[in-house]
Amino acid sequence: MFLIDSSHDFSVAKLELVTDKIAPPARMPRVSRSRLLSTLQQSVASGTSTIISGRAGTGKTALTLDFSRQCGRAVAWYKIDAPDADAQVFFNYLVGSIQECRPDFGRALLLALLAQAQLDSMDKLADAFVYELAEGENRNPLLIVLEDLHLVSDCDWLVPFFGRLLPLLPSEVHLVITSRSLPPAPLWRMRSKQTLVVIDEATLAFTRHEALALFESYGLTPEQANIALDHTHGRAASLDESARFMRERC
Repeated sequence: MFLIDSSHDFSVAKLELVTDKIAPPARMPRVSRSRLLSTLQQSVASGTSTIISGRAGTGKTALTLDFSRQCGRAVAWYKIDAPDADAQVFFNYLVGSIQECRPDFGRALLLALLAQAQLDSMDKLADAFVYELAEGENRNPLLIVLEDLHLVSDCDWLVPFFGRLLPLLPSEVHLVITSRSLPPAPLWRMRSKQTLVVIDEATLAFTRHEALALFESYGLTPEQANIALDHTHGRAASLDESARFMRERC
């Protein structure tokens, strides 16, 4: 139970949020990859969070977007940028993204605590997040997506907050993190406790079957797909670029 001292003014200066940062990308991938979607579904069923890690162009966002459209959950999407390393900016965007699905989220406790978002209060802030996710009026299943967490991975507040948050997320909430590198070790090591699943760059690489499906969507042949797969080593963006180039040459 969290107690707020009503004798203090805990009002938070509302940041003007860039709405594109808390909206899923519009472009859908050309093909669904059932192998990876199944891994994500199993992660949702068995744990609280998933980390999708790989360099630029490996298909992290496309996979997450495809899953978000098929998972049957409300989706809170937050595209992180480098200036979001400021704790006030980060948490205002995180709350704002969830409010797109749960309008009353944050109003009981978080808007007060955000005024004190310092390193020594991250445990309390994480507990408040969990409380409002679990006790809010709208408790429909929720998928929270944090895209490009690597841009704030050096922040002092990141491990204290997420280290507390991830194991305590309620069962109807799942967090998907995309990052060009694994977050600090205390977070990704939680997979040993079955708290999270890590989908790495090697797993993201297109298989031959997936490459054939992609090239077929462009009206290209299996032979062309095999040639491109051998040259790109299954890297999603490179494979798609090869397909578009070959189609233009036809």
